[in-house]
Amino acid sequence: MNQHDIDRWMGSWTQRRPSSRRRLLAHGLAGGVFAQVLGLGSRGDATAVFAAAQDDCSLGCTSSVCGQVPPDCPLFPADNIWNTPVADLPLDPLSETYIASIGPDTGLHPDFGSGLYEGQPLGIPFVRVPATQPDVDVAFEIDDESDPGPYPIPPDAPIEGGSCGGGDRHVIVVQEETCQLYELYDATPQADGSWTAYAGAQFDLTSNALRPDEWTSADAAGLPILPGLVRYEEIAAGVIPHALRFTAAQTQQAYVWPARHHAGASSDSNLPPMGQRFRLKATTDISDFSPVNQVILQALKTYGMMLADNGSDWFLSGVPDDRWDNDDLRELRNRILGSDFEAVDCTSLMVDPNSGQALPA
Repeated sequence: MNQHDIDRWMGSWTQRRPSSRRRLLAHGLAGGVFAQVLGLGSRGDATAVFAAAQDDCSLGCTSSVCGQVPPDCPLFPADNIWNTPVADLPLDPLSETYIASIGPDTGLHPDFGSGLYEGQPLGIPFVRVPATQPDVDVAFEIDDESDPGPYPIPPDAPIEGGSCGGGDRHVIVVQEETCQLYELYDATPQADGSWTAYAGAQFDLTSNALRPDEWTSADAAGLPILPGLVRYEEIAAGVIPHALRFTAAQTQQAYVWPARHHAGASSDSNLPPMGQRFRLKATTDISDFSPVNQVILQALKTYGMMLADNGSDWFLSGVPDDRWDNDDLRELRNRILGSDFEAVDCTSLMVDPNSGQALPA
């Protein structure tokens, strides 16, 4: 294990969701197993996978085999706010104040990588399933703000943190042909093939529709998680054409478009609201970073990142993948600081407060 792995896990699960509407830590012991074979759905299959998940806590998604978006499914329409450049937008009037609250001297922390640390993958995994994937029941603790099941979740769907991991325990499923995205927070598989979760949301990846106002999702801001993840397949393509997702320890009891929900514990307007967009300053020199890190940093200049959850400051979310070089990713933390970012005002992009459609910047 290298120093990046150690540093990442020393602080990765601190200060998660200090809102009364969210748990600080998940409760489940059993978790999902690396979903390498699709289409499992019988009670016998589910029981076997459930038992394996409890017996082997190292099982989880770290390989590039997991986490591939179906080629015919967009991550929302081209004119969606996630896919809209913000490089030329004006600064938010409270930009310097927000940066000061999150930490101008705190490094950008890639919350993803390769390999395992104490049996837990580094990042938020997701799984692609066929249109024929059997639906299963999901019981939600916050059922009044969750999209009801059933969901097409395989019994071996990977869980954030691995089979026995704590933390947020997100499960993300994207379905071929239907282009539906299913996301769970605090997810635990059951022996009968069903799942339990604190909250869950379904998104149509071909639509600009937002969740109902004041509804949470698998993310505190009521936003989808998958579109904001750093994925190695986009690194390999040479460009990340969308905004990314990050967390901050303290947020205010407010949210801005396109967010639908807050998880703040303070009414202090000097703290950033959920949904606030930040971008890497255009003057930041990225020319001597590695090619991989340059793709990430250029995306942060062009598309920026959205504040989506309470968590450790400046933690940037991504997908586990065995192709990541953890030592290389650590350069982002060492050399890119909070003071290199600025908050932007996205209000001029809004077409309708209840839609994710955005006007050209």
